[in-house]
Amino acid sequence: MRKASLLIILCILFFSCKEDSFYTKSYSFSHNTWKQDVKPVFKVDIQDTSILYDFVVTIRTTTDYAYNNLWIFLNTKPPHGQQVREPYEIKTTYPDGNWIGKKTGTIVEHELIFKRRKVPYKGTYTFTFEQAITQKTVDEVLDISMEVKRAIE
Repeated sequence: MRKASLLIILCILFFSCKEDSFYTKSYSFSHNTWKQDVKPVFKVDIQDTSILYDFVVTIRTTTDYAYNNLWIFLNTKPPHGQQVREPYEIKTTYPDGNWIGKKTGTIVEHELIFKRRKVPYKGTYTFTFEQAITQKTVDEVLDISMEVKRAIE
């Protein structure tokens, strides 16, 4: 009886934990340096155009990151149509110097979230990221990741 109860509880927990994320990839920067000529690319195959998606971009830096922001270019190429290039500023610290984002030890996670987006076409979307500050390299940037998941209704 006890084993049957445990099995039922485990089944309920297993099936109740629904993961809506269908794409998660990460790119690590060599020597924790993001050079201007390094452009991480994420290719996402989206087949359901009837639902909304959340796109989450996470950049992890160390606490030795020297700036209060990080400018990036996001290049989006849909399966049909032209590529679009957009600049985004990711704030990394408040004016008082405290970190914005999730800090664990010497690592800080900064998120750029695009909530409840609808995609017009089925197929592969290509997202390319460029660092867009005035220097050729940005030190203390560990990695960049992209997650795509169904938006919560």
